[in-house]
Amino acid sequence: MSAEDESKITAGNTERPAQSSGAIQPQPGQGEEHHVSAQAQRDQEIEAIQQHSKHQPPAVQRPPEVPPAPPRRALMIVGVLLLVLLIAGGLTLWSHMSHERALAKETERETVPTVAVVYPQSEKPDEDLVLPGSLQAYEESPIYARTSGYLVQWYKDIGSKVTKGELLAKIDTPEVDQELNQTRAARQQIVAQMDLAKISADRWENLRKTDSVSAQEADQYESGYKQSQANLAAADANVRRLEQLEGFKDVYAPFSGVLTKRTVDPGALINAGAGAAGRELFDLARVDPLRVYTSVPQAYAPFIKVGAKTTVTLQEFPGQKFVATVARTAEAIDPATRTLLTEVDVPNKDGRLLPGSFGEVHFAVGSGVNKVTIPVNAMLFRAEGPRVAVIGPGSKVQLRPINIGRDYGATLEVLGGVSPTDQIVINPADSLEDGQQVDVVQPPANLQQPGQPSPSQQKGGAS
Repeated sequence: MSAEDESKITAGNTERPAQSSGAIQPQPGQGEEHHVSAQAQRDQEIEAIQQHSKHQPPAVQRPPEVPPAPPRRALMIVGVLLLVLLIAGGLTLWSHMSHERALAKETERETVPTVAVVYPQSEKPDEDLVLPGSLQAYEESPIYARTSGYLVQWYKDIGSKVTKGELLAKIDTPEVDQELNQTRAARQQIVAQMDLAKISADRWENLRKTDSVSAQEADQYESGYKQSQANLAAADANVRRLEQLEGFKDVYAPFSGVLTKRTVDPGALINAGAGAAGRELFDLARVDPLRVYTSVPQAYAPFIKVGAKTTVTLQEFPGQKFVATVARTAEAIDPATRTLLTEVDVPNKDGRLLPGSFGEVHFAVGSGVNKVTIPVNAMLFRAEGPRVAVIGPGSKVQLRPINIGRDYGATLEVLGGVSPTDQIVINPADSLEDGQQVDVVQPPANLQQPGQPSPSQQKGGAS
C-alpha cells in the first residue's frame, strides 16, 4: 500500500466523525440501516485500495535481462575450463609422483651400505712350509690294576726308564686269596661227587646187563655222572680265573718307555678296572721315536708325500734341526678346517725331545703356491668356514671361501680364494650377503694397490 492510499484512508476516517457529530441522531430503526451502509462503503474503499496497490510497480528494480550466449561459445568456455582443471590436476599428480620417486631413490640410496675396500698383498713364495706341531709320545698308556686290594710297594717312579715286563708295583689281595682257596675246596668236593657218580653208574650198568634193574634207572645214574663232569669243568674254570687275578697282584710294564705319572702310594686302596671306581697307577710313554701331528693347508696337500724327509725345530734348541720323516697322512681333507692331518716321526734316542712340547715342522714344498696377505679385519666367520667379501661386477658382494696359512697378528696369509687384483671389504658387516649391492669407497692411492710389495717381501729384499 502506498503513502497516498494511507493518507486517503486517514482523511476519510477523520471526516466521518465530524459529519456525524453535527448530524441529527437517527432513530432506532434508521441507525441500523445507516451502520450497514457505512460498513459496505468501507469495504469498497479497502478493495479499491488493494486493487490500486496491485497495479503499482515494485520498489526494487529488476536487473536488465541479458540475451543468452550462443551455444558454440558456451561449449568452448566449458571446454577451456575443463582443460585448465585437467592440466592443474595432472601437474599436481606429477608433482606428487616426482616427490615420491625422489623419496624412494633417497631411501634406496640410504639402504645401500657403503664399504671400504683394500687390495691383497702378494707374498714371496717360501722355500719351505713352516707349520706348528705338537710332539707326542709314540705310544702312551695309562696303567690300571686288574685286581682289587691294597698297594704293597711301587718300584718305579716318574722319569724312570723301564723295559717291557719289568715289575712296577705289587698289590696285596687278601679277599682274592681267600676266594681262590674256597674255590679250590669246592672243586675237591665236586671231584669226590664225580667219583661216586662214576662208581654208581658203572654198577648200575652191570646190573642192567643181567636185567636186574630197569634201563631208566641205569640212564639216571649215567646222567648224574655226566653232570658231575660238567660241574668239575666249571670249578676248574673258576679256579683258573682266580689264579689269573692272583697273577695281577704284580703290575708289569706292557712296553719299554718312561713313566710320566704315578698316582698311588703304599697302603692305597686299589680297585680293579678303569671305570669310575678304578684308579690309575702309572702312565707309561714310549718316547723314541716321537710323533708330531700338524695340519697342512689344502693348497699344500699335493706336495706332502709319505716317506719324504722333513725337519723339526724347537724354540729351546735354537739353530738346531731334527731330521724327521713323514710317516702317514689322513688321506682326506678336514671339511671344517680345509687341512690335511699329517704325522711326522722324529727319532729321539738320546731323549732330548720331550713329549708334549711345541715345535715347528718344515716341509720342502717349493714355490708352487701363490700366497697373499689380507688384513685380519677383512675376514668373516661363517658356519661354512672363513670367508672374505670381494667386490664383483656391478659393485655386488661375492663371499669367497679362503684357505688360511700363517697368522701374522694384524694380517693373515691366504693360500687360496683371492688374488692381488681383487677388492676385498674391510670391517665387513655380519649382515652382508652374497650378491648384495654396495657403494664402494676406493682406498687411498698409497694403500695396498695391486702389485705393491708386502711387508714380508720388503723384509726379504732387505735381508
